[in-house]
Amino acid sequence: MSAVWKTKYGTRRVRRDPPTLAEAVAAARGLTDDVQQQVEIAASLMDLPPDQVRPEVLKAATPRKDVNTVAFVGRAGAPRVVVVERVPSRRPMAGKGMAGKGIVRKGLTGKGFDR
Repeated sequence: MSAVWKTKYGTRRVRRDPPTLAEAVAAARGLTDDVQQQVEIAASLMDLPPDQVRPEVLKAATPRKDVNTVAFVGRAGAPRVVVVERVPSRRPMAGKGMAGKGIVRKGLTGKGFDR
């Protein structure tokens, strides 16, 4: 299909924006962990030589400090306690029908609501 074509509403054009360098580097980092392969992927997405892309990939690939976010509070010899909470789903269950809605309990059994 060409970049411009005619429709009953007039001519239409496709706008093609190549990815930015940051977007190409992010996509490459999501595909592989190897820095050299990230350089090749980002360069091919941008249609640039790998020498221009390599500094940005290396800048984005710098390892960050591992932050310890777990804190243990309590006595040194006390056993650790783990609390797991389950949040029930609020979606209605499929296939229940009207039997569980209380029609039988409300005294409507003789009016055509029999099971």
